[in-house]
Amino acid sequence: MLSHEINKAFRARLQQGSAVLMPGAANALAARIIADLGFEAIYLSGAGLTNTYLGMPDLGFVSLPEIAHHTATMRDATDLPIIVDADTGFGNALNVRHTIRTLERAGASAVQLEDQVNPKRCGHFSGKDVVELGEARSRIKAAVDARQDPNLLIVARTDARATQGFAAAIERAQAFIEDGADITFVEAPESVEEIRNIPAQIKGTPQLINLVVGGRTPIMALEELDKMGFSLVLYANVALQGAIYGMQAALGQLKSNGSLDEAGPVASFKERQRLVNKPLFDELERRYANY
Repeated sequence: MLSHEINKAFRARLQQGSAVLMPGAANALAARIIADLGFEAIYLSGAGLTNTYLGMPDLGFVSLPEIAHHTATMRDATDLPIIVDADTGFGNALNVRHTIRTLERAGASAVQLEDQVNPKRCGHFSGKDVVELGEARSRIKAAVDARQDPNLLIVARTDARATQGFAAAIERAQAFIEDGADITFVEAPESVEEIRNIPAQIKGTPQLINLVVGGRTPIMALEELDKMGFSLVLYANVALQGAIYGMQAALGQLKSNGSLDEAGPVASFKERQRLVNKPLFDELERRYANY
């Protein structure tokens, strides 16, 4: 399926009303597993990519070419919509324009931009700060103007809850809607009351809520968040945290026992080949062998 068709279908899906449960992925294999399990959308996590690809914390180390490369590999691996975390857009409004154009060509269905200063920090770390509202709004306006496919969605995230308070975060999200944002995202609310007040106070766009296992935001059921009015329920790094747990379990057993077979805490060899679509390549090899 072509990217513009995926984007159009994703925009229509968000207008249907019921919340989309969306896991994060840090690479194409995780994207394949998410699609294989029947999820409707994928989030390319900047934190997950930084942790997985660089082995470093989410402190603004990942670059636009790295994000674009991983966006393209995910688009090649699945037809699901991909929301791409583009951090602060990598500079001023002109840099944001270039970021949007680059990620749209790579196959993004939506691009998320935030209002933190450069270099950014994980939304659930201490020590964050945000830029002045005018600069933040210029990022969103530039992103809206830069897209070539009108169905490429712009996700406007604010981290102002941690530095200026909940009311300021709501005000910023409302301003971003005026600038053309398609989805707004108030990061790291710290109570159920704050979570409930996000869709109650912000009108006019779908709302995204990010549930970080071990983070600042209380974990709530999908059904409850759906009733509150959220359109996207994001678990940005559950796949990554599960992979870390699984690697520690398998490698710990290998270290302890000195050997490991398919009875251990590992996927089978056959399952690994299925997930990377080896039967397709076997068929292609047979098809082209006759020439």
